[in-house]
Amino acid sequence: MSKATLNALIKRGISKKLAEKLAKEFTLSDLKKISYEELEKKIGKDAKKVFEKLGRKIEKKEKKEKVEKKKVEEKPEAEDKIKAKVLEIIKKKNEYLPESVVNDIVNKVKEKGLEKYLEKIVEKAIEQYNQHLMEPFEACGMVAAQSIGEPGTQMTMRTFHYAGVAEINVTLGLPRLIEIVDARKDPSTPMMTVYLEGAYRINKEKAKEIANKIEVTRLINIAEIETDIGNMKIVVRPNEKAMKRKEISMEDIINALKKLGKVEIKEGKNEIEILPKEENYRELRRVSEEVKNVKIKGIDGIKRAIIRKEGGEYVIYTEGSNFEKVLELEGVDKTRTITNDIHAIYEVLGIEAARNAIINEAYDTLQEQGLNVDIRHIMLVADLMTSDGTIRPIGRQGISGEKGSVIARAAFEITVDHLLRAARRGEVDELKGVAENVIVGQPIRLGTGSVELAIDVKKLSKLSKVKK
Repeated sequence: MSKATLNALIKRGISKKLAEKLAKEFTLSDLKKISYEELEKKIGKDAKKVFEKLGRKIEKKEKKEKVEKKKVEEKPEAEDKIKAKVLEIIKKKNEYLPESVVNDIVNKVKEKGLEKYLEKIVEKAIEQYNQHLMEPFEACGMVAAQSIGEPGTQMTMRTFHYAGVAEINVTLGLPRLIEIVDARKDPSTPMMTVYLEGAYRINKEKAKEIANKIEVTRLINIAEIETDIGNMKIVVRPNEKAMKRKEISMEDIINALKKLGKVEIKEGKNEIEILPKEENYRELRRVSEEVKNVKIKGIDGIKRAIIRKEGGEYVIYTEGSNFEKVLELEGVDKTRTITNDIHAIYEVLGIEAARNAIINEAYDTLQEQGLNVDIRHIMLVADLMTSDGTIRPIGRQGISGEKGSVIARAAFEITVDHLLRAARRGEVDELKGVAENVIVGQPIRLGTGSVELAIDVKKLSKLSKVKK
């Protein structure tokens, strides 16, 4: 019988007798996976109580199978028929709609029961889609730059409190937007939103357990530390209340202090004495500083963890970020937990997740300031930043420094260096972009400038007279 499982079950409000019975056969992780039917066979009616205390939903197998079977039967009959009609209308009109838009129409029509208005809905969708298409030769990069840059100039330069969590400061506004497009390795105020699963979501005590595991606890946070110069020693007096709150034992403190080098540790009844092996004032000061900053428990990089109740569940907000280590903890919902450290997302989840993080962070930063920018402009920037499988900044070290045009590179930054380097290499500028054509004073070969059309006004006026 596992004592850890027994204690965990009792903590969740299960009676001692029932907890002992369960601990003999199962571990806590087994109880989280086992089906209701299997547990009912083993312990009878008490299975319902166990499921409730563990925060699990009771789904009977037969009922579940019937629901799933019904869904499978309904889907081809309803959804496939609507989809076939939608595709038929699109084909008849000789138009095009993306697969995702077609699926959205099908789902909404089925959900709201709008089958009789299907043709009108599809017509409206085609009209909206065609209105939002970009014209051939449109300077989309310039439009995106202007659409983000112009509202960006109206943003404030201040740092605000994070909405909803007054204790945690988070960089917002223009400084945050600059951080994102510069692809900075370390955000100035890293933070995480840690969502929980199972019993941890609904039980405050369980959520506190996770918060204590996450938040870094140093010796100075849970003990009084005195430097005795006369006896050349450091005296540590642990605070029992603080230790209990953080779920730390005396053994944890001793184990953490043993990692210090060049010291001797003497354990007393309510205090610990630390004696440096070299008896001099400088060494005593060095050891004293080290002792204060000894890490007892927690994850490196996370200074604070704050619990908030949102929508019937407990969520942990952290000051500081360590995405990889937090996702390893039991009870953390790996599918919803997020961080504002884009490079951490790239290292743990890959480039597609990093691209989505850039889009969400930039969009939320602009929205927070009340600036409505079309998300497609931000998507274009994110695509450029992540197109080669790594995160590149928009600047002379990244995208702008890799432009094919010499004049465009020189117009951005370090003008003389770019021109000298290009002259040495004998580079040729084909004047295809916007910036270089503006600089040399000729029409831009994009948009209306992409069409070369000459009109003989005299012949045109004669033609109009003949028609009259």
